[in-house]
Amino acid sequence: MRIKYNAPTVLTFTFASAGVLLLSQTLLRFYPLEQTWFMVSGKGAFRPGSFRCWITLFSHVAGHANWTHLLSNFSFILLIGPILEESYGSLPLLAMILITALVTGILNTLFFKTGLMGASGIVFMMILLASFTNFSAGEIPLTFILVLVLYLGREIFNSFNTNNISEFAHIIGGFVGSLFGFFRSPAAKKGGAPGS
Repeated sequence: MRIKYNAPTVLTFTFASAGVLLLSQTLLRFYPLEQTWFMVSGKGAFRPGSFRCWITLFSHVAGHANWTHLLSNFSFILLIGPILEESYGSLPLLAMILITALVTGILNTLFFKTGLMGASGIVFMMILLASFTNFSAGEIPLTFILVLVLYLGREIFNSFNTNNISEFAHIIGGFVGSLFGFFRSPAAKKGGAPGS
């Protein structure tokens, strides 16, 4: 019996995010690592000439405020992610994560004054994408409709409350996951290799 690194994209994302938080709380606790490199700027704070601002459009999904924040996101990602990675492939799933990060990052800098960090948009992308695993052309899975109503309906309702949670990132992540589900068939259905 040996331990297998069975979902490279999901596991690497998990370990990288945990490493960022661990570094920010130990060796780099006097340097604002997460606020500097792992949080996307709010409206009016994005500087097109800044390399750091461009990086944070992607890297903000690896930054987390604390261990509770990280564990709440990655408990879902580690549950759903490996199934999606096996269905779609490691590189396509990585591309989906990066695209979701970019879309939520850009929209945050355009429309919201607060910064954004965390993988919750990725969680909702995966939740909606997972509801498409048995998707066939010309059909809309009932599971997708139920997940849409339950998860995104709750986020829209919660968006009217004052809290420190970015329901916007959840909603956009879910929307992007829905688009991936509609337009991207799992590798297994196409006969492609899962790692391709």
